[in-house]
Amino acid sequence: MTNRYFKHSRIPQATDIVILMLALLNVALHLAFFRNLEYHRDELLYFSLGMHPAFGYATVPPLIGWVAWLMQNIFGYSVFAVRIFPALISGMMVLIVADLAKELGGNKFAQILASAGIIIAPFGLRTFFLFMPVHLDMLFWTLTFYLVVKYINSENSKYLIWLGVIAGVSLLNKYLIGLLFVIILAAVLFTRHREIFRKKMFWLGIAAGALIFSPNLIWQIVHGLPVINHLSELADTQLVNVNRSAFLVEQLISPGAASFLTIAGLLYILFNKRQKKIRFLGVVVLGVIISLMLMRGKSYYTQGAFPFLISAGAVYYGSVLHKWYSRAVFTVLLITITFFILPFGIPVFKTAGLIKYFDTVESKYGFDFGRTFEDGSKHSLPQDYADMLGWEELTSLANKAWQMIPDKKAAFIYGENYGQTGAITVIGKKYDLPEAVSFNESFLYWAPDRFDPDIKSVIYINYEPGDDMKRLFREMTLIGRISNPDSREYGAGVYLFNDPVKSFNEFWIERLKEVR
Repeated sequence: MTNRYFKHSRIPQATDIVILMLALLNVALHLAFFRNLEYHRDELLYFSLGMHPAFGYATVPPLIGWVAWLMQNIFGYSVFAVRIFPALISGMMVLIVADLAKELGGNKFAQILASAGIIIAPFGLRTFFLFMPVHLDMLFWTLTFYLVVKYINSENSKYLIWLGVIAGVSLLNKYLIGLLFVIILAAVLFTRHREIFRKKMFWLGIAAGALIFSPNLIWQIVHGLPVINHLSELADTQLVNVNRSAFLVEQLISPGAASFLTIAGLLYILFNKRQKKIRFLGVVVLGVIISLMLMRGKSYYTQGAFPFLISAGAVYYGSVLHKWYSRAVFTVLLITITFFILPFGIPVFKTAGLIKYFDTVESKYGFDFGRTFEDGSKHSLPQDYADMLGWEELTSLANKAWQMIPDKKAAFIYGENYGQTGAITVIGKKYDLPEAVSFNESFLYWAPDRFDPDIKSVIYINYEPGDDMKRLFREMTLIGRISNPDSREYGAGVYLFNDPVKSFNEFWIERLKEVR
């Protein structure tokens, strides 16, 4: 669908080149600053999944783990290996939104403006900087809108097959996109396009999507539907704190300067006569936003719809800005606004520079966006950035403890949370550390049923050791703690336990019964 940039194109060559250059710029932008901070807590989890390819995991479908496996086998386990894939997807998104703008009737300027719009949006900057399911999720949402528009414009039933395939693949990445498909199908019922329900290709697409998704569905059933427990825990611990008013406000401001495009795009789709045949897609976007607001979803859950709105908004401005200087001024305005808020989307500075930037923004403008964490506490950095500090130090401390163990065959490393465990598992590769063990997240699935030989030493990572560990071992040594106060893991300690008073396997088997 983007091969028009490499074959004969109806768009003049100069426009092709500009869009391709913008795509490369987006990739370069996301790779230029990848060393400024460390791995993100969630990246350490998702990259750990790649060491255990499966058809499902505790809290996410399997696709992110498969991609992690691929990246590990090509690039290894460095920060670059983690960041390269989402950066490449950012370039692909530029091409897709440009093509989408064309399908919506956009002229050359509209296509270039759409390409620039996806680059400058803070949500896109952050999404394509981190290795998480979100970057693929945004890609699949955008492809879904793209294919729907392609079908409406051409009435070619092959796009119904492709929609089914995308539905199946996207559900292997995040279940949330299922809401989009449900709302699209419900909205179609009230349009003349409801005829698709009588088309063979539509049902073949449904079958293709179901077949693609079925391995994960079977895995969920076999493992007792862990996704239900995850959603319940998420609702109780995080979503319950979502403020619905703030949710709506963030829909307007999270695109940053690209809000000029998203808001205009939604209004353009809903009210402009030229877009009458796809007006229902504007209703779909509103349906997604309202549904997630009522369900107290996190504000970023809606961002998959923003690239479509950016394309639509670009088409609108392409139709009303006719003079070259008006187009130039508008584009420069968007870029200028983005330049000043760039650190909100991507860490263009190292830690000290980021702290200074956010302090300045708060002191001068009274704006502390992102520095209040999910638990309501205030910090020096936004939560995502605080989650990208301390892991190298933690792994170094664990390696120091590991070197103190004489019988490494009778030892293992335990992490209390998935960030700590993922750090040892991923960063520990450069120290030849073994994969860490944990009862948290999908690590529970990989925990050994027993140890052979029985354990004599344990490296235990937590803020404080549990009483059960203190009772089980005669010797406990604090190796060190994460010393960076800007890290979300500040104070997490690495303990070395030696000389158990009884068989560790007996203790371990009892603990497994409690957590499984």
